[in-house]
Amino acid sequence: MQPGNHSQLPIFLLLGLSEKPEIQSVLFGLFLSLYLVTVFGNLLIILAIITDSHLHTPMYLFLSNLSLSDICFTSTTIPKMLLNIQTQSKAITYTGCITQMYFFTVFGLLDNLLLTMMAYDRFVAICHPLHYTVIMNLRLCAQLLLLTWLISVLGALPESLTISWLSFCAIVEIQHYFCELPEVLKLACSDTFINNVVLCLVTGVMGFFPLTSILLSYSRIVCSVLKISTTGGKYKAFSTCGSHLSMVSLFYRTCLGVYLSSTWTHDSQTGAFASVLYTVVTPMLNPFIYSLRNRDMKRALRKLLCNTLSPQ
Repeated sequence: MQPGNHSQLPIFLLLGLSEKPEIQSVLFGLFLSLYLVTVFGNLLIILAIITDSHLHTPMYLFLSNLSLSDICFTSTTIPKMLLNIQTQSKAITYTGCITQMYFFTVFGLLDNLLLTMMAYDRFVAICHPLHYTVIMNLRLCAQLLLLTWLISVLGALPESLTISWLSFCAIVEIQHYFCELPEVLKLACSDTFINNVVLCLVTGVMGFFPLTSILLSYSRIVCSVLKISTTGGKYKAFSTCGSHLSMVSLFYRTCLGVYLSSTWTHDSQTGAFASVLYTVVTPMLNPFIYSLRNRDMKRALRKLLCNTLSPQ
């Protein structure tokens, strides 16, 4: 294939997880089920927080935004994959591919930043309990949320804008089920040095600072909890962090797993399967982690379901 003319936009073909026709219906059913569980699970979390006044606190405000982000994050990739399987078409337009990469990056960054805000909230609640309501006031929470959304929207722009500078072949075959930035860069017909530098900078900054903030928050939390004299007090303090720690662990372990698998194997197909972990599995599991490990959330969900199912 020869490089395409700049006046003619290339066509991208998403080859998906497998090209075998006999398993397409299995993939469609599996990913449709996972997508519906993700959407409805996170919607339940959002509705439970909205309808229960006891959950109108900073922690649950951040959690509701995380659930919304997870819905959007999954929706950037899975619906297009399902549509391609259903219509037996692998095509995605040049504009559609760049748009998908942009919003995928936006909501990926947003997840990361929201987890950081939640860690800060737990730090204030445990290390400065008497000043918690003063520090984590509504105005500060609104400012933090606005900041996370703004950083995510702006932080995703450099990668997407620099992609538009590249030239591609007339038809580009991507060994993936969505337009993942590193995979697209491999297929460019022009020099990608600037793109790789931008990718490393954005990934480094947006990965290093949030993770460092989370680790610092929890190091301070551990130090404060160890000063508590009673075992019950220590357990109660740690139990308020359990759900968040599980989400942080799941998020970073899956991202690290995908990075290591792509680094060691250099196999696009293996990377595509590994990407399922953080694009589908992690957003799907987050509602279960919070609903199963959090008594307040379980109570709110029971109340919501009882009000919804009970006859008027």
